[in-house]
Amino acid sequence: MDSKEVSLIIKWSGKEFPIEDLTEHDTVAVLRHEICKKTQVRPERQKLLNLKYKGKPVTDDVRLGAMDLKPNFKVMMVGSLESDIKEASSRPEDVGSVVNDFDNEEEDNVAFENKEVYLAKINKRVKDYTIKELNPPREGKRLLVLDIDYTIFDHRSAAENGTELMRPYLHEFLSSAYQDYDIAIWSATSMRWIVEKMKLLGVTDEARDYKLVFMLDDAAMITVLCPLRGVIEVKPLGVIWGKYSQYSSKNTIMFDDLRRNFLMNPKSGLRIKPFSEAHLNRHKDKELLKLAKYLKAIAEHCDDFDTLNHRRWEDYLSKKRSSH
Repeated sequence: MDSKEVSLIIKWSGKEFPIEDLTEHDTVAVLRHEICKKTQVRPERQKLLNLKYKGKPVTDDVRLGAMDLKPNFKVMMVGSLESDIKEASSRPEDVGSVVNDFDNEEEDNVAFENKEVYLAKINKRVKDYTIKELNPPREGKRLLVLDIDYTIFDHRSAAENGTELMRPYLHEFLSSAYQDYDIAIWSATSMRWIVEKMKLLGVTDEARDYKLVFMLDDAAMITVLCPLRGVIEVKPLGVIWGKYSQYSSKNTIMFDDLRRNFLMNPKSGLRIKPFSEAHLNRHKDKELLKLAKYLKAIAEHCDDFDTLNHRRWEDYLSKKRSSH
């Protein structure tokens, strides 16, 4: 059964903002999040004047499908911008704090990946989102999807140049991974910043002995509603799998410092230890060296990544070592 798409127009401050990335199963909380992305007005500051349910102003838990809205229904909004929002939108901001990520099993195990409303959003991305392909995928290779901020790059510390903020052994790691994996980048910022950061780190230099296959930005992410955390953005690997049939959960692994980013594909994600305070940590951080060994080991010994538990990647490595 398909989810019905809901399209609304937000009238605010003399302008109209079309909101199309919604289905009938989404709630008003998700609508507010989408409005914030378009207008920069925070959800708690939005007053949606003519959005009513059973004759009363709507609450955040009301589903859009329950309101029987006509296509392109015009919602009148009042709400003021704050200067800190303007500042945040002028540079790539942190999507949530590094520390404030959930590691509790309860939230991780919500069966998000099957929820019909989210599958409809993923299908929409597969249809409408254009992946920035840099090099053609290679036959028979697995897929490694990498986050940027705090995964391979400390984007918050001050430094003279990009190399100082690069996670140690990045180029060695990418060269090693490239032998068995096509390498993709997926970051929760705009493509402009992703391209800049890749240049800054020297990852897209012609002379490298590895290449990136493609890059995805925040526009490929989808909005989900969590029981404990409210509305968040996640990176559903189904967007890639829907566009490239050679990749699937059987041969894809994603590294991110935020576990919530792979909420739609919990078994495909490996939460990497965040790399921050580069000036203090760059002499002792060896995470990428160890992970290069893990990638090599699973590429050589595992035909189906669905059978792996990436939370135990260090155990897997030490078992492989002791069996040699």
